[in-house]
Amino acid sequence: MELSDAYIASFISERDELLVEMENFAKQHHVPIMQLAGIESLNQLLRIQKPKAILEIGTAIGYSALRMAKALPDCQIVTIERDESRVQYAKEFIARSEAANSIQIIEGDALEVEMEKLPTTFDAVFIDAAKGQYMKFFEKYSPLVPSGGVLYIDNMYMHGLSNLDIKEVPRRKRTMIRNLKTFSDWIMSHPDYTSAFFPVGDGLLICLKR
Repeated sequence: MELSDAYIASFISERDELLVEMENFAKQHHVPIMQLAGIESLNQLLRIQKPKAILEIGTAIGYSALRMAKALPDCQIVTIERDESRVQYAKEFIARSEAANSIQIIEGDALEVEMEKLPTTFDAVFIDAAKGQYMKFFEKYSPLVPSGGVLYIDNMYMHGLSNLDIKEVPRRKRTMIRNLKTFSDWIMSHPDYTSAFFPVGDGLLICLKR
């Protein structure tokens, strides 16, 4: 854990039994969920923004969707996941939560989901799915965010791989890291967004639409 994350962790309050169960499940079954420092920082930014509708790309077992729903009880969250088994776990966990009515799960590949199935606008989009596809996710869903809305992108560190020379990255992950770096360079110079990197969790990118 980075020193900054350790410091942030000292401010993190205890989670309820369901969230702790989900954290343990994710660890036991090797399901990637957002790190505590990252989700705490994200939720605080969302509390400041106060979105009424959030689109999440990458549900996994529903952990981050539940965390966001608990932080923003008046917000509606639509979350997309393509893995059938994870969708089932997410539905089961979310059904046990008091926030169940605030979360809608769409099963399918986010790059193939028909836009007609979604609301016309979202105040915020949270991208936490296939890292090598971030630009495609961004290009597809950013039009749903109006001026003043925000896109949040997790895993920009990619567990430290983003900081390495590409020759030091395992071969099977080089294309993904190249795509991630191409995306970060592209969005940081994009004229329609003001973007900033937050070095918390596994790296959080915040893109404010002008």
